[in-house]
Amino acid sequence: QICLSLVKLLFYLAHSPLGSIVLLDFQPRQFVMVDGNLKVTDMDDASTEELSCKEDNDCTLDFPTKSFPLKCSVVGKCEGMNEKKNLFNAYRYFFTYLLPHSAPPALQPLLSNILNATGDLRYGINETLRDFEKVLHLYKSGLYLQKRPLLLKDYISLKGFRTVEGEDYKCWPSYSHLGCLLSIHSAEEAAAICNSQSQCQSFIVTQQRTWTGRPLASFQSSWTDLIPDTNAVVYIKRSASSGERL
Repeated sequence: QICLSLVKLLFYLAHSPLGSIVLLDFQPRQFVMVDGNLKVTDMDDASTEELSCKEDNDCTLDFPTKSFPLKCSVVGKCEGMNEKKNLFNAYRYFFTYLLPHSAPPALQPLLSNILNATGDLRYGINETLRDFEKVLHLYKSGLYLQKRPLLLKDYISLKGFRTVEGEDYKCWPSYSHLGCLLSIHSAEEAAAICNSQSQCQSFIVTQQRTWTGRPLASFQSSWTDLIPDTNAVVYIKRSASSGERL
């Protein structure tokens, strides 16, 4: 969410009515999240000036660990200097820390491609936004899910119930530090996640949603303490419930 919002912001800056705008003091502290959107808190160090040049050798974009050769345009300006400076700063301050860690396994190669392409500046902001929106579409639609055996049949569902909240086993990337709370596309995907975790004996799907509209599921190591909740459904492994009375 943070990276996509940042890319949308940089897309606007690259195509603004004033021309391509560069943020000269590009630091995480210069941004704030407002209603799920990343905004710049200080525009004092923004500029529309593109570096003047006479030849391509005048257009080297330098960073502490990398340098990139750019082209000198016919009007004597370094082509895309502002856009590329913003994009590489987004890569080194945001993408490298946030992109590799929280996507479903099937989407990780797509995010790795974005990471590598922006880190080498093979992508401009248009291509970066295009690929981010592609990943978002796959994520929201569930199209990233590979065909697999149906596992939900191995679970008993109880509508109108959930387990008592409390600290349980933890997983990554959980929305809660007390347990394993993950976003899912469907109960079928939740069943696959539960099967992949040795501690998991049950999971609960509620009406709580993430910013993409995906429901949250809580994965738990037991199911014995059930309480009524009209907005929840608890799914219990049949193997875990065998010999027990529901």
